[in-house]
Amino acid sequence: MTSKTTSLSAGILLATCLALLSAPLAAGQDDSGPDNPGQPEVIYELHHDVSPPLRDIEPLPETGGPRVIPLGRRQPPAAVVPQLDPVLQESAGPFVGTTPGLNFLGVGVGLDNFTVGSAPPDTNGAVGATQFVQWVNVSFAVFSKTTGALVHGPVAGNTLWSGFGGQCQAHNDGDPIAQYDKAAGRWVLAQPVFESPFVYCIAVSTTSDATGTYHRYAFSMPNFPDYPKLGVWPDAYYASFNMFSGNSFVGARACAFNRSAMLAGTAATAICFQQSSAVFSLLPSDLDGTTAPPTGCPNFYSISKLTR
Repeated sequence: MTSKTTSLSAGILLATCLALLSAPLAAGQDDSGPDNPGQPEVIYELHHDVSPPLRDIEPLPETGGPRVIPLGRRQPPAAVVPQLDPVLQESAGPFVGTTPGLNFLGVGVGLDNFTVGSAPPDTNGAVGATQFVQWVNVSFAVFSKTTGALVHGPVAGNTLWSGFGGQCQAHNDGDPIAQYDKAAGRWVLAQPVFESPFVYCIAVSTTSDATGTYHRYAFSMPNFPDYPKLGVWPDAYYASFNMFSGNSFVGARACAFNRSAMLAGTAATAICFQQSSAVFSLLPSDLDGTTAPPTGCPNFYSISKLTR
């Protein structure tokens, strides 16, 4: 397989994306803020540790009853001008025959008496060397890639941070990401905390076994970090958020987390760029397969919404 990048659907932010690659992931001056959007901001981890094997952690209980996560936060500002995607395919290609592969029940109703406790589900998952990890809002499970058998779970998402302390352990707010760093053979699992103080929690496995140990990290977020997306790239883990202050959208946020440090389990920093409220919903490009992109190739963000 070869690497791929998500196309940049608008020229705005190209310089920002390049800056994310070139900015060093180390201590530096923080000159960003609401009065100076688009400038690099260095984020230091709040805490990191190494977890016990996930298979040995007592699952944390789901808190509260069924809940509906408000969709209103995900709506773009009113002054959005619709635009056609310049790379949209307008004609159909030839039909391709496929052979159905392994079919099994995922995290949902019917799986070992599992009950779906939240809406929307924010269903996502990733395929690793021997396993498939699926995370459905506030619960995740590990399956065998060969047989589809349930290997671990479903368990509450914050079980992964049990014993870590702080907001990551105390909250299980959904909007998760399950990724597999194919070049390194590691799982990258993350979810935000939606109660102040806002935090983004990232766990990077120490091996290709999703039920093993993890390097766990917590990074502070200045506002409500809604709708996170996470891409794997050789020089960093790239993330994006829609940031809200109360009910007001303050702009998209792009961050690059120090991949090499997180793979090694050492202290890590991130470089973040806060965009203005004119930019809504960024999607970082992601590496597919083990073939690295050309040396020096930056990670690009596609743009979902722009205001005028």
